[in-house]
Formats: sequence, C-alpha cells, structure tokens
Amino acid sequence: MAESSGSVLVDMKTIFLGGKEHFVKTNCGPVSVIVYGDPDKPALLTYPDLALNHMSCFQGLFFCPEAASLLLHNFCIYHISPPGHELGAGAICPNDMVPSVDDLTDQILEVLNYFRLGAVMCLGAMAGAYIVTLFAIKYRERVLGLILISPLCKAPSWTEWLCNKVMSNLLYFYGMCHLLKQCLLYRYFSEEVRGSPEVPESDIVQACRKLLDEKQSVNVLRFLQAINRRPDITEGLKTLRCRTLIFVGDESPFHSEALHMTAKMDRRYCALVEVQACGSLVTEEQPHAMLIPMEYFLMAYGLYRPYQLNGSPRSPLSPSCISAELLSPESMGLKLKPIKTRVSPDLSDEEDRLLVHIQS
Repeated sequence: MAESSGSVLVDMKTIFLGGKEHFVKTNCGPVSVIVYGDPDKPALLTYPDLALNHMSCFQGLFFCPEAASLLLHNFCIYHISPPGHELGAGAICPNDMVPSVDDLTDQILEVLNYFRLGAVMCLGAMAGAYIVTLFAIKYRERVLGLILISPLCKAPSWTEWLCNKVMSNLLYFYGMCHLLKQCLLYRYFSEEVRGSPEVPESDIVQACRKLLDEKQSVNVLRFLQAINRRPDITEGLKTLRCRTLIFVGDESPFHSEALHMTAKMDRRYCALVEVQACGSLVTEEQPHAMLIPMEYFLMAYGLYRPYQLNGSPRSPLSPSCISAELLSPESMGLKLKPIKTRVSPDLSDEEDRLLVHIQS
C-alpha cells in the first residue's frame, strides 16, 4: 500500500495555543483528544470529517475572535481525532480490524468516561457529524445538543459509494496523490475557493492541501471504509430530543442530505441554516456565517458571549436584525430573522421546515 511521503513543518505553539493532547486507550485502539480550556466548564466535543483533524476542520471557526469569545468563554473544548488522523500520526497496522461507525461512537463514550464528563455539546462536520449524531441516538443522556456541519444520515447513495470506492483505490495504490486531494477538496469546498485555471486557489484550500500531505493513507482509508459502510440512521433521528443546529453550504455535495435530515427530525428541536455560495466545510470557508445562529442557539442553554462586539463587519447579521418572533422558545431558543426563507419541495405540510439563509 502506498504511504504518504514528505513532511510539513508545523509551529506547535501556534497550533495548540495551550491545549494538551491526551491519548485515550479504547477497545478499538488509542484515540487522540486535544483539550483546551477550563475542565470545570461545560464540555464541547468536536469530531472532524474524513482526512481532517481539529486544525484543518475547525481552525477557521475557533480562530474567529467572536467565536473565541462565545465558545472558549463558555466551554472546555475536547477535539477528538478519528484514529490515526491526529497531527504527526504514524501509520496504523493494515492488519488491524477496521472499526465500524458503531465502534467509533463507542470510542466517544470511552473518551467521555476517561475525562469523567457527563452530558456534552457535540460539534461535527460531514462524516464527523454522522458519528456524533449516531452517538446522540445511542447515548441520548450524554448529549446536551448537536451543532452539525453538512451532516450525513443516510447510507451512501450510489454516487457517493462509487466516489468513495474510487478514493479507496487511490489511497491503496497511490497514497495521498494529487487526484485524491482534488476529490477531497471537492468534498470540502465550493468551486469559488477551489479556484480554476484562471483563478488561483484560496489560502484556506492551499493550507488544507498541505495538511492533507501529512496524512497516512492507510489511516484515511480505514475511516473512509467505515463511513462507506454506514447504515441509514433516519429512523433514529425521530427519537432525538436534544436541540440541533444544522449548517450546510448550498454548494455542498451533501446539501440534499442535510435537508432530508432536517425534515425527519422533530421540528421543535431542530433548525437548518443554509449558507449561500459555500461548500460543505462552513467552519473553514465561511465561519462568520455561523456566529449569530450559534449565539442564539446557545442562549437556550443560558450561555452568552462575555461582551458584545459593536458593529463587527465580519458578522453576517447584527443583533438589530434579530426577530424574536421568528422561532418560539419551545422550538429551540433560536431567534433569527432570515434574509430569505423557503420550504423544501420535498416536505409535506406536517414536516415543513424553516430554512434560514444567510447571505454570503
């Protein structure tokens, strides 16, 4: 099997910013958890997408000053990496059994027990969103709420299954080659930031490409195999009672799946925010579009920013745009005035969902 070659020089002080890495032994092997903040605060657990870790998946969001004042003030952050996806990870033995998605969710439970955590807030992106959602279905009492980025919930479609098989073959025979990285970047980002022959790639795509170079192909392949065998959890969504905030870019390959997921969840607990001109990885491509929705979502838990920034030009909405009547407190405590709203044609009258669009 091909292995990744080359190395990336990383300033660890810049990356970890005081965070401490722990390796938690689980029944499916060790898992890396990087902890930021005061462990006496409520816990926010993150889980990234395929071939990503906390740096390449959530850095854009957590490095926003507004997000730092909201998230880091209120939470202790626990960044979980899929097995072998942490920075500097070595290759996992190819003969080791490939974990299932159930194994990965059970790993999360073992992590919570290791740190003696009770119920936690979960933030997941794409495949990571599937994992934390499955965790919430299996261990309902351990999840306070879900913030999901372009989530998956159904078994792979034929199109996704075929794409995943192509990526699996590329990983097995060629490692982290140029074509594979192009497939992954298509999964993460919109065409605008990926660039074209006439337009160069954006800085975030270039940074992501460099971090992908560090990944061990066997480790990425194992996570991809687990995700490609995932079952449909649509029926389980109906049992969820935790508040759920879903973000999806309107150019994401998983856009329709996010709409399907929202349609199947209890309308009292779920809201969908569609971000225009954005791919799947909203946390990196348009993190500021997440701030106001998250702020009002977290108000339902009694969590606030320690201070209000006046007229931040980077916020997509200002507090004066918020309509208190948009959603009732019984719904989820999220109060947003949309720039555009529409009802998905797939939904019945019983299942109508308010889709909140944020102008890019």
